Amino acid sequence: IEFDDGSGSVLRIQPLRTPRDEAIYECHASNSAGEITASTRLTVLREDQLPPGFPTIDMGPQLKVVERSRTATMLCAASGNPDPEITWFKDFLPVNTSNNNGRIKQLRSGALQIEMSEETDQGKYECVATNSDGTRYSTPANLYVRELREVRRVPPRFSIPPADSEIMPGGNVNITCVAVGSPMPYVKWMLGAEDLTPEDDMPIGRNVLELTDVRQSNNYTCVAMSTLGVIEAVAQITVKALPKAPGIPVVTERTATSITLTWDSGNPEPVSYYIIQHRQKGSEDPYKEIDGIATTRYSVGGLSPYSHYDFRVAAVNSIGQGPSSEVVEARTAEQAPSSPPRQVIGRMLSATTAMIHWDEPEEPNGQVVGYRVYYTSDNTLPVNQWDKQMVRSANFITIQDLTPNKTYYIRVLAFTSVGDGPLSQDLQIIAKTGVPSQPLDFKGEAKSETSILLSWMAPSTQGGPDSQITGYELVYRRIDDTEERKVSFEPTTSYLLKNLKPFSTYTFQLAAKSKNGIGAYTNEVSIDTPQTLFATNFRVKAAMKNSVLLSWEIRDKNPAQPFTILYGKGQSVEVDGKQTQKLITGLDPDTQYSFLLTNRANSAGGLQHRVTAVTAPDILKTKPVIVGKTNADGMVTVQLPTVQTAAKVRGYYVVVVPLKKQRGGKFLNPWNEPDQMNLDELLKEINRTSVSRALRIRRQASQSDPRAYVTAHFKTLPLEFTLGDGRNYGDFRNRPLLGGQEYVFFVLALLDLSENTMYSTSPYSDPVTSSDVDPQPIIDEEEGLLWVVGPVLAVIFIVCIVIAILLFKSKPDRKRAEAEGRKGSFPCSKAMSSHHPTDPVELRRINFQTPGMASHPPVPISELADHIERLKANDNLKFSQEYESVDPGQQFTWENSNLEVNKPKNRYANVIAYDHSRVILSSIEGVPGSDYNNANYIDGYRRQNAYIATQGPLPETFGDFWRMVWEQHT
Repeated sequence: IEFDDGSGSVLRIQPLRTPRDEAIYECHASNSAGEITASTRLTVLREDQLPPGFPTIDMGPQLKVVERSRTATMLCAASGNPDPEITWFKDFLPVNTSNNNGRIKQLRSGALQIEMSEETDQGKYECVATNSDGTRYSTPANLYVRELREVRRVPPRFSIPPADSEIMPGGNVNITCVAVGSPMPYVKWMLGAEDLTPEDDMPIGRNVLELTDVRQSNNYTCVAMSTLGVIEAVAQITVKALPKAPGIPVVTERTATSITLTWDSGNPEPVSYYIIQHRQKGSEDPYKEIDGIATTRYSVGGLSPYSHYDFRVAAVNSIGQGPSSEVVEARTAEQAPSSPPRQVIGRMLSATTAMIHWDEPEEPNGQVVGYRVYYTSDNTLPVNQWDKQMVRSANFITIQDLTPNKTYYIRVLAFTSVGDGPLSQDLQIIAKTGVPSQPLDFKGEAKSETSILLSWMAPSTQGGPDSQITGYELVYRRIDDTEERKVSFEPTTSYLLKNLKPFSTYTFQLAAKSKNGIGAYTNEVSIDTPQTLFATNFRVKAAMKNSVLLSWEIRDKNPAQPFTILYGKGQSVEVDGKQTQKLITGLDPDTQYSFLLTNRANSAGGLQHRVTAVTAPDILKTKPVIVGKTNADGMVTVQLPTVQTAAKVRGYYVVVVPLKKQRGGKFLNPWNEPDQMNLDELLKEINRTSVSRALRIRRQASQSDPRAYVTAHFKTLPLEFTLGDGRNYGDFRNRPLLGGQEYVFFVLALLDLSENTMYSTSPYSDPVTSSDVDPQPIIDEEEGLLWVVGPVLAVIFIVCIVIAILLFKSKPDRKRAEAEGRKGSFPCSKAMSSHHPTDPVELRRINFQTPGMASHPPVPISELADHIERLKANDNLKFSQEYESVDPGQQFTWENSNLEVNKPKNRYANVIAYDHSRVILSSIEGVPGSDYNNANYIDGYRRQNAYIATQGPLPETFGDFWRMVWEQHT
């Protein structure tokens, strides 16, 4: 390393190794006049070879920041026998204290003092202790010289001005006011000329005014003051109230179905909207409301014609709905009737004269002025060509001059001053005395797929004994057939017609008979028969986390056609027509599904059955784990899974599944998870009585192909359980495992979450055989695969060992020695290493231990309050001492902070951003230093880089500050 003036150089060997670096070193100097040499021997000693008096650095120089023209002192203390001499190096070159007019001098204590510091003094400093036994270098420390900057003076301004608020009467509100400046201003609150903040207790920067039980609106003033000025900001607190009642509504327009209202607001303050309430006059029903009305004029529609209504209006603001206005009554206008006259009946007074009678329409929509009666013997003519008569102020008419023995068709309508209503249905009447008129109110309903029940009211008989009804004649046909069928039966008011075809439409007409003949037929009535049910009682039998068990009942005459079950997003499965249940698998946990059972032959428009089910939540996520070995008695201990739910669980069942043995002697599990099994038998077993369960167990024991069984039932799941101990657990016997048989097992939880039976299952355990020494997983692959897998695993294992050795050898001896030293310094290091700390703060304490850390161990939480009180004693003396003693145990650099392009971005000379922990912004192309902002990450409890510490931004770094906030998602 050359001296700046070329007067010499320094040879530096770092790091030293023995015996590699032990040698005689010779320095050659030459010029035109000749050359000269000087030599010296370098001896390198290991730590265990050092003589007792070898120099020791007791206190080395520390990183320091100083403002230009200020004095910087780099401390150094050393000991040895004899006392060592201390010298200083800067940037690996010796410091010359003789040719700078005393500006740089070495004190008697060994410290290096630099007065009137300059930027050229910035560098890396080392102190060197030398005596007759040897030389020792200190750890280097950086000295940074910063530009001297003036203290910024900023007049006060509001960074968070007080905000206006609207509150309910008697409500509470907090008003925050924040002001900044340099120096920081005092902040107080005022109400008019009254100070709300005591003069001797004014906070700096931020003041929160707490108002309670506010009944009156007021303006509150926030005042911020410093030596550079006084500023004010006003917050308006408004106490809100419900709006007043609007004025009485006025009816301005009316139609048959609407009323238009206008009203006066009645409120000086703005309202959010209005509500119109209305109901029919005299009704006890609650008012119907129309809300969201933004104007004081509105047309209320959907009303009944010629009806009286009550209307009132209420106003709404942000507080709520105010009182309603007074009620105004209004009637809608008339309209033509919307329904025909009711109960149109007729009878013959003589062979040429008929009397027709009717009732007023159900919806007259006004004052009925009169009726028109239309009649004809030829119903193929349009109605306007029929004969007609008008009737006023009566609901009957006598029609004369009819042709005897002819059938007449009669229709009636009502009319108001606005117009005509609809015509009634045809009334048929035969111009013959002694025959009955039409039966009344003829209707029917399907009673089954093949039968329809018809009902009616008998026509009136006023013609003497000869006109009495002797029976009825029914004419009907299937809509797709042309042939009509007739049925005659005794006098009655209902008739059940059987042997019809399912899923068909039939038309019916009925006529009454007397001794004088048959009367007129009713109008046609159409009735449908339902589709034949292919299945009934379609339901969810059980819901698991990944499957649902569906069941149904088949009718005796079912043709065994296949069924189709539709579910999910267009998924479907076909089921044999003879089956009565199906397990639907591959579903998601805790999800609602709809299942549609349909007969494939009639799926397009046919009858369908639908049920909805929710799959069980996944509360048993881990599989049971085998603990220990199986013994000769067929017992094995297992660790049961933990339950992850707050839902109500009725019970837990441990299920054992014997695996099927294949021809090659291997055992095979045909299911990937328990939900794929048909759990129907298990569910039956859970619901059986203990007696019937015992009979089944004895019967199953005699079978060559054993099935899955429940071995234990628990209300609360234990941590461990011994399979096969022969005991009873909740009415289930824990049978020993059979020798030579391979098993898997799982846990089934019965949930109490819905009306359906709901189960959640754990994954299968690893297979276990009662004769195995240690449980082994099933291997389905060919044995030849071992010849491939074995060598590959061996090569991977050897590579891992080599990498581990290289990593261990590359770690410096010094770090291993320090690690050993750290182990020795903790009395319970064994206990600490067992829990593998992950907290970054704890890792730093372990990896970068300093004497200060050793004297300030972690404080137990139970002693924290007392510890803080001790630190606060004597005017926070121990707090100050602890702060001054902070030593990170590492040397950090801040090269980026020291770049010329970045220096103006630092508010203070001694507040910088470390290179290793600074927040790096995304670079802007063509802008040097654009990735720099004066900000550092800080670790939090068990979280690295939990916080960011940054300076208050300068005007020129506002953009960098917000760029950092945006990029870091703060």
